[in-house]
Amino acid sequence: MGNCCSDAGGRMAAVGGTAATGNQNDAVDLYLKSRGIHGIFSQIELSFSATDLRDRDVFSKSDPMLVVYIKERDGSVTEVFRTEVVLNSLNPTWITKYTITYHFEAVQTLLFHVFDVDTQFQNVEVKMLKLEEQQSLGEASCALSEIVTKPNRLLTLDLVRRVESVSSTHSQHRGKLTVHAEECFSSKTTAEITLSCLDLESKDLFSKSDPFLVISKLVESGISSPVCKTEVLKNDHNPTWKPVFLNIQQVGSKDSPLVIECFNFNSNGKHDLIGKVQKSLEDLEKLHSGKEGENLFLPTLVGNDYENKILKSKLFVDKFSETIQHTFLDYLAGGFELNFMVAIDFTASNGNPRLPDSLHYIDPSGRQNAYQKAIYEVGEVLQFYDTDKCFPSWGFGARPIDGPVSHCFNLNGSSNNCMVEGIRGIMMAYTSALFNVSLAGPTLFGHVINKAALIASQSLTNEAQKYFVLLIITDGVVTDLQETKDALVKASDLPLSILIVGVGGADFKEMEVAQHSTNRSNGFHIDFLLLYWHHILVSYPVSAMGVVDGRNNRQC
Repeated sequence: MGNCCSDAGGRMAAVGGTAATGNQNDAVDLYLKSRGIHGIFSQIELSFSATDLRDRDVFSKSDPMLVVYIKERDGSVTEVFRTEVVLNSLNPTWITKYTITYHFEAVQTLLFHVFDVDTQFQNVEVKMLKLEEQQSLGEASCALSEIVTKPNRLLTLDLVRRVESVSSTHSQHRGKLTVHAEECFSSKTTAEITLSCLDLESKDLFSKSDPFLVISKLVESGISSPVCKTEVLKNDHNPTWKPVFLNIQQVGSKDSPLVIECFNFNSNGKHDLIGKVQKSLEDLEKLHSGKEGENLFLPTLVGNDYENKILKSKLFVDKFSETIQHTFLDYLAGGFELNFMVAIDFTASNGNPRLPDSLHYIDPSGRQNAYQKAIYEVGEVLQFYDTDKCFPSWGFGARPIDGPVSHCFNLNGSSNNCMVEGIRGIMMAYTSALFNVSLAGPTLFGHVINKAALIASQSLTNEAQKYFVLLIITDGVVTDLQETKDALVKASDLPLSILIVGVGGADFKEMEVAQHSTNRSNGFHIDFLLLYWHHILVSYPVSAMGVVDGRNNRQC
């Protein structure tokens, strides 16, 4: 990638975007960047307008304000944003905009509540208003994915009244709320910079310095915050480092001041400052175009104050270029579509579905089993990117009524149509299948992979801008390992990723062998990813499973 690098030998942790942290989204971002993918986590600016709001004032029109909430997975609601108050308007267009980070791998549920702000509170800052003292004009909700997948990223929602009593059985007219999403342009602009130095001073007694650069931005408090660093170059007083990539949004703007510090690396972690400069990206671009160097300076104590000692050492910008990194949202805007497919293991090793210890047990309390949860966790994310919401769904490893064992049968029981409608449709077809097939074996993946590959290849032939994701959920070790590997290699040039979710307590070590042996080093490769979800499943970022990878460029 050539992004901000760690030092030689990995003895220093990377700074900024390439540093691994405990944050799950950071880990996903690192995974994606390692595959050349940018912008899965885009900054989205939401703007709002409403029409036909209810008039709650007697002698004037309503004075509407919009409040935005985030609904978490556990059902809790957090307020995140308030617009200004628009006076005397039933068709307001709010100026204040809300910026949110878009995460492909999550369902980000937004709640919108429009209030009429009483006249007596209109001189109060909006953030200080007590919402319980204002009159409700209506509510609406949606997922952020619903907005960004709409044409022109424009979604209009019906505002409805809050259910205030059991007797409220229907909603009254409350007008409409329109939400427009726009990707922040600066988040897609990246500067590629190659830096070098001449005549660095020696900080070691018996050898030359081991220099590296740290690039920091200045925050409001005047403190520098590291955003990037180069690799360490051994014994070099005239170093040229590998290119670094700085996102414009990452540093603030092109004219935001940056501090570039040159250090001599020491293994004890106490690195010597050789010198530094303070320049913006715009300044660095000028240095490059003018082919000029900038003298480093070193803060030096003179009396009780520090003065900047100008050094003979110089910093040069050998390369400066800006590029626009196309994001996942760009693909969506271009008509790109994800298509979800699912294949479910019905082999006998899952246990009798009528007994509570079975992985296929349908709990009367409504608690989801391992298979249901895997379908829901992955499907609820991908469904927003599939326009018709019709998903090919299969079972394998079972004997349909009055038939031989099948390793790829339609989950809905149809003899010629594998499609089911929506995630709810998959759930219903899965439950129905449990009562209409006999669990058997062995565990073979080759048939369903070939079936998915056929659909993907037909789409490619028709030049459709589609990408397919096959979710295979299984409790057992694959029996046809070689056939599975052959099917994966055969499908490796198709717009297809395969997610294999292992449930139960089986040993999946052989699956890891299949994964490594089927990944191809040249051209495109298929993402064959095994996730261990034992009995109690955990939510895992879909984008980290390889749903979106570099092959999207080929399709879009």
